[in-house]
Amino acid sequence: MPPSNLLSPSELSYLHTSLSLNPPIRPDARSPTTFRLLIAETDLLPSTNGSARLCFADGTEAIVGVKAEVERTIMGASNNTSSSAAGGDEDMRLEEEDVDEERKRHARGKGQDSWIEVTIDMPGSSSGRDDDGVVVFLAEMLREGLLGDGGLRDRLWIGRGWHWRIFVDILLLTAPNSYPLPLLSLTTHLALLATKLPGPISRIDEDPLFNDDWDAAQPLYPSSGTGTGSKPPFTLLVISVGDNIFFDPSREELAIADAVCAISVGTTQAPISINESREGKPKLRLLSLRTIDPPSRLAAAASTSEADDDQGAWKPARGGMKRSIVGKMVKMILESGGVGEEVMTGLESFSGG
Repeated sequence: MPPSNLLSPSELSYLHTSLSLNPPIRPDARSPTTFRLLIAETDLLPSTNGSARLCFADGTEAIVGVKAEVERTIMGASNNTSSSAAGGDEDMRLEEEDVDEERKRHARGKGQDSWIEVTIDMPGSSSGRDDDGVVVFLAEMLREGLLGDGGLRDRLWIGRGWHWRIFVDILLLTAPNSYPLPLLSLTTHLALLATKLPGPISRIDEDPLFNDDWDAAQPLYPSSGTGTGSKPPFTLLVISVGDNIFFDPSREELAIADAVCAISVGTTQAPISINESREGKPKLRLLSLRTIDPPSRLAAAASTSEADDDQGAWKPARGGMKRSIVGKMVKMILESGGVGEEVMTGLESFSGG
């Protein structure tokens, strides 16, 4: 989580009251669904298959590079069954059937979770150690969204026996002023949109051949104009204060949040004619939802004298989230013309998609 807030108890109480109003008043005058200004660019790292840089208005900045390499697919490696002397032939027959099913699964272009690797480097993370708890947690949350989409790993299948393995390397350039998950997720989304893979000359050769002309490289996620509406998944950070819901919370808003949710969404994988909305845009679907302990849970409780006063200092909320609040968050993101659609459309403008 970001560093502890520097607000006094009276300032926390005032902020919580203003965010609980109807309509609420945010410190920077944004509406509940408005995101902070950001600067983004793509294709800035020449040695990668795709890259992106994104900077929030508070100065927090991240760079993501995506690299890909060809690997041989090991099919049926997990289906080794020890057989006894009496039932050896039967077990071998069943094992061969399992391998055949594995081959059929790959023939349909289905990928594996192990083909996607995510690493994060951020300042202050135990001197850059990869096993730092915060770094591992953020990397797994990002990878969870990428794997939950299903479409990304399927795109990595080259042919029978071969696949692409992609490495998503994330560098947080500045110490986070707020929870960095949405920054890292949106930057990864842009990097994947900009990722290109060499065009295969043949998909059936045992040793696949590729076109060495980079201008002929194929985008990992073709633009909407090519007939597909699928886009990389992304994760949004959403908080609740009372019955009000806020997107892209600032450091101060996180300090008094009653609940914090990380919601990952992606596009549907069925035929476009079914999943496109009336405006021709793909529909979104929920991939994962995680609750995160807000910093307010670590704040010291108000004294008894203050708690007894109706206008006393603010006290952190205890307990879980209401189901109605969770449902409202998801609806605001997934509905047609909602927050998720606005975010995806805005990110496309940076990538030229």
